[in-house]
Amino acid sequence: MGPFTCSSTVVIFLLLSFLLSFYSADSQSFIGVNYGQVADNLPPPEATAKLLKSTSIQKVRLYGADPAIIKALANTGIGIVIGAANGDIPALASDPNFAGNWVNSNVLPFYPASKIIVVTVGNEVVTAPDPNLVAQLLPAMQNVQNALNAASLGGKIKVSTVHSMAVLSQSEPPSAGAFGFGDTMKALLQFHSANGAPFMINPYPFFAYQSDPRPETLAFCLFQPNAGRPDANTGIKYMNMFDAQVDAVHSALKGMGFKDVEIVVAETGWPYKGDPNEVGPSLESAKAYNANLINHLRSMVGTPLMPGKSVDTYIFALYDENQKPGPASERSFGLFKPDLSVTYEAGLSKSAQTPAPTPTTPAPATTPTPATPAPVNPAPATPTTPVNPAPTTPTTPVNPAPTFSGWCVPRQGISDAQLQANLDYACGQGIDCGPIQPGGACFEPTTVASHAAYAMNVYYQSAGRNSGSCDFSQTATVTTTNPSYNSCVYPGGST
Repeated sequence: MGPFTCSSTVVIFLLLSFLLSFYSADSQSFIGVNYGQVADNLPPPEATAKLLKSTSIQKVRLYGADPAIIKALANTGIGIVIGAANGDIPALASDPNFAGNWVNSNVLPFYPASKIIVVTVGNEVVTAPDPNLVAQLLPAMQNVQNALNAASLGGKIKVSTVHSMAVLSQSEPPSAGAFGFGDTMKALLQFHSANGAPFMINPYPFFAYQSDPRPETLAFCLFQPNAGRPDANTGIKYMNMFDAQVDAVHSALKGMGFKDVEIVVAETGWPYKGDPNEVGPSLESAKAYNANLINHLRSMVGTPLMPGKSVDTYIFALYDENQKPGPASERSFGLFKPDLSVTYEAGLSKSAQTPAPTPTTPAPATTPTPATPAPVNPAPATPTTPVNPAPTTPTTPVNPAPTFSGWCVPRQGISDAQLQANLDYACGQGIDCGPIQPGGACFEPTTVASHAAYAMNVYYQSAGRNSGSCDFSQTATVTTTNPSYNSCVYPGGST
């Protein structure tokens, strides 16, 4: 190879700049949203498409195949998941022509201008009470796949189905995750593996909290500082319920011999209000869960068993669905209102990549009292007896804590799992985490320790530099040594 010249250096610089901009633009591609339509007050599809383009949401999941919505999303670059209803499964399974007509009507008129990426056949069918429908699921998926293949779209649009967490027969600890419904699940996974299709599932830490409404469980479910929960088989300490649920699914896939099948979180969310007898719904918890989830995904740390990547995750839901039956929480998951205003700020706006401060600051986690931990896949049932969990927010002291100079940094020997929890919490409180996003001055090195250190310090500085704001469950300390490096400047110093 010859010596570098000035022109070759410029070319390399431009190439690297291009690659970095491409990575930054695509780095949100794992954030999606569910767009349900069981409502009579939703805005026009064109207004929704404009709203979505103002956010970092890059994928939308429909429960059907509404042509007006699919057409409105044309030329936006937003990936679209469309669905065949449970009621269509018998015809799709028994009649290849029906499947061909379905694809001809719901895919071909819109693709590729409308970026359809997945067709889901049915929703939570395997755990449905109709065994005949379960038996027809795989033939229906195969016929839809054949119809896509016939249209030369087999490698471009995937076919899947969506499961509840109840397809797991075991989920605790995560390393012991296993599927029930043995033959059915094995046949479905063989289809997924053969066609490169994602395994789509609905983990809800909200339901886990409902089954175990202790303060430490709430912190664990909301990505807030907590004592963590160790996996006795691996020694891994889990710091949030989302990772534990996703890793349980990964272990179940691995246990059946399909560890390379991609996991997609088809639904997850937290309601911002509910009936008086419902445990868990609140504006503060909904904001904390979704904002911290988004920051967790953006960190690209992954889960303990799948590190270094973020699973595609579709948040439930874009809007409230005011005609859904059931408790009030079922109608209160919306990130946005019908007038297109935000229900609460979760950090999805392109103009605000970090969420606004939550109304309250959670108390530092304490060591939980001995009790059976919440199951990773509890039945999504709402208790009928009102339960008032202990508040997680300490009252503001009359005399403010003394302020300190310096910088807040992690203590030595803190695990990446705990540091990730600190990072998620700090960025979830409305601080500016832009410098540790791709292209930011502090993005490199791309380690949890480096990103957490920066975020913890910014949180400390913004919270008034008192001793309590540099605690993080006793994993942080104040230093007088400036941790800034290169162009990465840590705010702080002497008062």
